[in-house]
This record gives sequence, structure tokens and C-alpha cells, in this order.
Amino acid sequence: MTVTKDMLIGELLQLDSGVAPVLMAAGMHCVGCPASQAESLEEAAFVHGINPDALIGAVNEYFAAKEA
Repeated sequence: MTVTKDMLIGELLQLDSGVAPVLMAAGMHCVGCPASQAESLEEAAFVHGINPDALIGAVNEYFAAKEA
């Protein structure tokens, strides 16, 4: 699975709730907030001052490790 920056946080968490710690480690402590569920990863990264490419990379590393 390849995650893109236009994927919604809610969509991603539905696919695999184990990604929540990855998001929280990056500084996104609001993954449980109802408003965050409709935000794209890029939008959420911008709001939290996180480099979206680094965030996408970390999430994709998580999924790559699960598939290995």
C-alpha cells in the first residue's frame, strides 16, 4: 500500500488503526479529534507545522514494514 498526501486521516485510520502512533510520534496528537478525520494528511501536516513529505514517508515506512 502506498499512502499519498491527499488521503484523509479518517480513511487511513480505518485501513489500519496501527498508523495512529506513527502520526502521533510525528506531532499529530489530534488523530482522535472528529475534525481531523476529514483532513488530508497534507492539510493536517500544514496545520501542525510538519513537513508533509516526511510525514508521508514515515507512514509509508510503517506500511512497508508491515508488508515485509
